[in-house]
Amino acid sequence: MSFSAATRLVGSCLSRSSGILSVCASNVNASKISSLTRKWDLGKYQIQRREITSGKITQPLRSENKVTINFIDRDGEKITVKASPGDTLLDVVVEQQLDFDGFGACEGTLACSTCHLIFEEDTYKQLGHISDEELDMLDLAYGLTDTSRLGCQICLTKSLDGMTVRLPDSVADIRQVDGKA
Repeated sequence: MSFSAATRLVGSCLSRSSGILSVCASNVNASKISSLTRKWDLGKYQIQRREITSGKITQPLRSENKVTINFIDRDGEKITVKASPGDTLLDVVVEQQLDFDGFGACEGTLACSTCHLIFEEDTYKQLGHISDEELDMLDLAYGLTDTSRLGCQICLTKSLDGMTVRLPDSVADIRQVDGKA
Protein backbone atom coordinates (compact mmCIF):
# COMPACT_ATOMS: atom_id res chain seq x y z
CA MET A 1 0.00 0.00 0.00
CA SER A 2 1.50 3.35 -0.97
CA PHE A 3 2.01 6.12 1.55
CA SER A 4 -0.72 8.27 -0.05
CA ALA A 5 -3.17 5.35 -0.08
CA ALA A 6 -2.40 4.65 3.59
CA THR A 7 -2.87 8.33 4.41
CA ARG A 8 -6.23 8.42 2.59
CA LEU A 9 -7.41 5.27 4.36
CA VAL A 10 -6.47 6.50 7.83
CA GLY A 11 -7.53 10.08 7.05
CA SER A 12 -10.97 9.08 5.83
CA CYS A 13 -11.56 6.94 8.89
CA LEU A 14 -10.27 9.55 11.30
CA SER A 15 -12.47 12.23 9.74
CA ARG A 16 -15.49 10.28 10.99
CA SER A 17 -14.34 10.37 14.60
CA SER A 18 -17.26 11.98 16.39
CA GLY A 19 -18.46 11.14 19.85
CA ILE A 20 -20.11 8.04 18.43
CA LEU A 21 -17.35 6.56 16.31
CA SER A 22 -13.80 6.13 17.51
CA VAL A 23 -11.08 4.87 15.24
CA CYS A 24 -7.71 3.40 16.11
CA ALA A 25 -4.97 2.59 13.62
CA SER A 26 -2.03 0.54 14.84
CA ASN A 27 1.39 -0.13 13.33
CA VAL A 28 1.10 2.76 10.87
CA ASN A 29 4.23 3.61 8.94
CA ALA A 30 5.00 5.32 5.65
CA SER A 31 4.52 2.19 3.54
CA LYS A 32 1.58 0.21 4.94
CA ILE A 33 -1.14 -0.17 7.53
CA SER A 34 -1.19 -3.57 9.19
CA SER A 35 -4.45 -3.28 11.08
CA LEU A 36 -7.39 -0.94 11.45
CA THR A 37 -10.04 -1.17 14.13
CA ARG A 38 -13.35 0.68 14.10
CA LYS A 39 -15.47 0.70 17.22
CA TRP A 40 -19.01 1.99 17.54
CA ASP A 41 -20.31 2.87 20.99
CA LEU A 42 -24.06 2.28 21.04
CA GLY A 43 -24.85 2.96 24.67
CA LYS A 44 -24.20 -0.27 26.48
CA TYR A 45 -23.37 -2.17 23.27
CA GLN A 46 -20.16 -1.97 21.31
CA ILE A 47 -19.67 -3.21 17.79
CA GLN A 48 -16.13 -3.65 16.61
CA ARG A 49 -14.89 -4.33 13.09
CA ARG A 50 -11.28 -5.20 12.46
CA GLU A 51 -9.64 -5.34 9.06
CA ILE A 52 -6.28 -6.84 8.24
CA THR A 53 -4.29 -5.59 5.28
CA SER A 54 -1.90 -7.77 3.38
CA GLY A 55 -0.12 -6.13 0.47
CA LYS A 56 -2.73 -4.19 -1.46
CA ILE A 57 -5.83 -6.21 -0.45
CA THR A 58 -7.94 -5.40 2.60
CA GLN A 59 -10.16 -8.22 3.86
CA PRO A 60 -12.70 -8.03 6.69
CA LEU A 61 -12.28 -10.83 9.23
CA ARG A 62 -15.93 -11.94 8.91
CA SER A 63 -16.43 -11.60 5.16
CA GLU A 64 -18.88 -14.53 4.95
CA ASN A 65 -21.30 -12.81 7.33
CA LYS A 66 -23.03 -10.33 4.96
CA VAL A 67 -26.31 -8.42 5.14
CA THR A 68 -28.34 -7.61 2.02
CA ILE A 69 -29.66 -4.05 1.69
CA ASN A 70 -32.05 -2.83 -1.01
CA PHE A 71 -31.86 0.89 -1.75
CA ILE A 72 -34.58 2.64 -3.76
CA ASP A 73 -32.92 5.69 -5.33
CA ARG A 74 -34.55 9.02 -6.22
CA ASP A 75 -35.52 7.67 -9.66
CA GLY A 76 -37.29 4.66 -8.13
CA GLU A 77 -34.54 2.24 -9.21
CA LYS A 78 -33.75 -0.64 -6.85
CA ILE A 79 -30.08 -1.16 -6.02
CA THR A 80 -29.17 -4.28 -4.02
CA VAL A 81 -25.84 -4.55 -2.20
CA LYS A 82 -24.25 -6.71 0.48
CA ALA A 83 -22.34 -5.33 3.47
CA SER A 84 -20.87 -6.42 6.77
CA PRO A 85 -22.70 -6.22 10.09
CA GLY A 86 -21.34 -3.26 12.05
CA ASP A 87 -21.12 -1.00 8.99
CA THR A 88 -23.35 2.05 8.98
CA LEU A 89 -25.59 2.65 5.97
CA LEU A 90 -23.39 5.65 5.16
CA ASP A 91 -20.35 3.32 5.14
CA VAL A 92 -22.21 1.03 2.74
CA VAL A 93 -23.01 3.83 0.29
CA VAL A 94 -19.41 5.07 0.36
CA GLU A 95 -17.73 1.64 0.19
CA GLN A 96 -20.06 0.38 -2.56
CA GLN A 97 -19.56 3.68 -4.44
CA LEU A 98 -23.30 4.19 -4.86
CA ASP A 99 -24.01 7.38 -6.79
CA PHE A 100 -26.53 9.17 -4.57
CA ASP A 101 -26.18 12.93 -5.13
CA GLY A 102 -25.14 14.83 -2.00
CA PHE A 103 -25.30 11.75 0.23
CA GLY A 104 -23.14 11.90 3.39
CA ALA A 105 -21.77 15.43 3.02
CA CYS A 106 -20.54 15.62 6.64
CA GLU A 107 -19.00 12.12 6.51
CA GLY A 108 -21.05 10.85 9.44
CA THR A 109 -20.30 13.56 12.00
CA LEU A 110 -24.00 14.39 12.59
CA ALA A 111 -23.58 17.86 11.10
CA CYS A 112 -26.06 17.52 8.20
CA SER A 113 -29.04 15.50 7.03
CA THR A 114 -27.80 14.43 3.60
CA CYS A 115 -27.78 10.71 4.53
CA HIS A 116 -31.52 10.87 5.31
CA LEU A 117 -33.22 7.55 4.52
CA ILE A 118 -36.81 6.40 4.76
CA PHE A 119 -37.44 2.93 6.20
CA GLU A 120 -40.37 0.56 6.00
CA GLU A 121 -42.41 0.56 9.22
CA ASP A 122 -41.35 -2.93 10.37
CA THR A 123 -37.67 -2.19 9.77
CA TYR A 124 -37.93 1.20 11.48
CA LYS A 125 -39.17 -0.47 14.67
CA GLN A 126 -35.99 -2.63 14.76
CA LEU A 127 -33.58 0.31 14.53
CA GLY A 128 -33.46 1.16 18.21
CA HIS A 129 -33.12 4.45 20.03
CA ILE A 130 -32.77 7.73 18.16
CA SER A 131 -30.53 10.37 19.77
CA ASP A 132 -31.45 14.02 20.31
CA GLU A 133 -28.60 15.01 17.98
CA GLU A 134 -30.02 12.86 15.19
CA LEU A 135 -33.50 14.30 15.75
CA ASP A 136 -32.06 17.82 15.47
CA MET A 137 -30.47 16.98 12.11
CA LEU A 138 -33.62 15.22 10.86
CA ASP A 139 -35.51 18.47 11.47
CA LEU A 140 -33.46 19.91 8.58
CA ALA A 141 -34.18 17.02 6.18
CA TYR A 142 -36.40 17.38 3.12
CA GLY A 143 -39.21 14.85 2.79
CA LEU A 144 -39.17 13.89 6.47
CA THR A 145 -41.49 10.99 7.37
CA ASP A 146 -42.40 9.13 10.56
CA THR A 147 -39.90 6.42 9.56
CA SER A 148 -36.96 8.68 8.63
CA ARG A 149 -33.47 8.14 10.06
CA LEU A 150 -29.94 9.19 9.18
CA GLY A 151 -27.89 6.49 7.47
CA CYS A 152 -24.77 7.43 9.44
CA GLN A 153 -26.54 6.43 12.65
CA ILE A 154 -27.83 3.02 11.54
CA CYS A 155 -25.44 0.11 12.10
CA LEU A 156 -26.20 -3.07 10.21
CA THR A 157 -27.15 -6.23 12.07
CA LYS A 158 -28.15 -9.65 10.78
CA SER A 159 -31.75 -8.89 11.79
CA LEU A 160 -31.82 -6.14 9.12
CA ASP A 161 -30.89 -8.58 6.33
CA GLY A 162 -33.06 -7.97 3.25
CA MET A 163 -34.36 -4.58 4.35
CA THR A 164 -35.43 -1.94 1.84
CA VAL A 165 -34.65 1.74 2.38
CA ARG A 166 -35.73 4.63 0.20
CA LEU A 167 -33.90 7.87 -0.49
CA PRO A 168 -36.10 10.96 -0.21
CA ASP A 169 -37.01 12.80 -3.43
CA SER A 170 -34.52 15.59 -2.67
CA VAL A 171 -31.70 16.40 -0.28
CA ALA A 172 -30.71 19.47 1.74
CA ASP A 173 -27.02 19.91 0.88
CA ILE A 174 -25.51 23.26 1.81
CA ARG A 175 -22.69 22.62 -0.67
CA GLN A 176 -25.15 23.00 -3.56
CA VAL A 177 -25.88 26.49 -4.80
CA ASP A 178 -28.51 26.92 -7.53
CA GLY A 179 -28.58 23.15 -8.00
CA LYS A 180 -24.83 22.89 -8.65
CA ALA A 181 -22.32 21.22 -6.35
